[in-house]
Amino acid sequence: MIHAKPHRFNTISDFHHFRGLARPQHPLISLVNAEDVKLSGNRVPTAMVFDFYSIALKKNVNAKLKYGQTTYDFDDGVLTFMAPGQVLSVELEEGQELTQSGWLLFIHPDFLWGTPLAKKLKSYAFFNYAVHEALFLSNKEEAIIGSIINIIDQEYRSTIDKFSQELIASQLDALLTYAERFYERQFITRNIQSHQLLDRLEEILAAQFDSDRLIETGLPPVGDLASALHISSNYLSSLLRTLTGLNAQQHIHERLIEKAKEKLSTTNLSVSEVGYSLGFEHPQSFNKFFKAKTRLSPLKFRQSFN
Repeated sequence: MIHAKPHRFNTISDFHHFRGLARPQHPLISLVNAEDVKLSGNRVPTAMVFDFYSIALKKNVNAKLKYGQTTYDFDDGVLTFMAPGQVLSVELEEGQELTQSGWLLFIHPDFLWGTPLAKKLKSYAFFNYAVHEALFLSNKEEAIIGSIINIIDQEYRSTIDKFSQELIASQLDALLTYAERFYERQFITRNIQSHQLLDRLEEILAAQFDSDRLIETGLPPVGDLASALHISSNYLSSLLRTLTGLNAQQHIHERLIEKAKEKLSTTNLSVSEVGYSLGFEHPQSFNKFFKAKTRLSPLKFRQSFN
């Protein structure tokens, strides 16, 4: 049996209780050995939402874990980041018992209240789109992250005092800074894969613009393009910014303008017909869009070729 609606955990203690774990040392923060988190194919929920932050290093997971729209394998060290309200889905074979290694760090936003990290945490991009793009660590990177987690673990298991929050927050800050560095490395080393995604995007857009689909449905939504590429909308925009300096919507508009220029300069279609073929119901809408992007009206652009 699978619940259509994800199971929501309002507190860290709720998650501990549901999974049969010992009570957390502190109600607003918890560090858990991944091997202690049990789950079977007969037990719900398979989809979960936390009202707190989750950072996890997982290895050797025998299940499919889906963050957003992307499913990941966990043969090597994979670092994942989840903000409150995001969905984690687990797919297990019927009767199968979850096995995994690594650790899970849960932090309730209230734990960071009054620290510089409280606001800074929201600025890390991987809490927005990296739910769709896990961080794959090298052995050296995993060792660095592991050393920070060891310090957090020592503080977590010690008697909580007035210094605990600041010390744990400072270590968490260091962990996130390293993660940001490692993500940059991942973007660079995956440059070829990124360009392959861009090539595939161009093929999809070209197919859209060379058919009558724009007349029927208008411009393809960013979400539909991202789904066709099996990535998230936010990740697509982030990828395009890295490669082209444009977000996804701007990139679509650039390609639309290129197609409009092609039709205006190489066909005998009227300006209204060009606009209609590109999904604009009204000529004035096409004129306004074209002029905003090129500083020329479609007619002036066409006349420049005569």
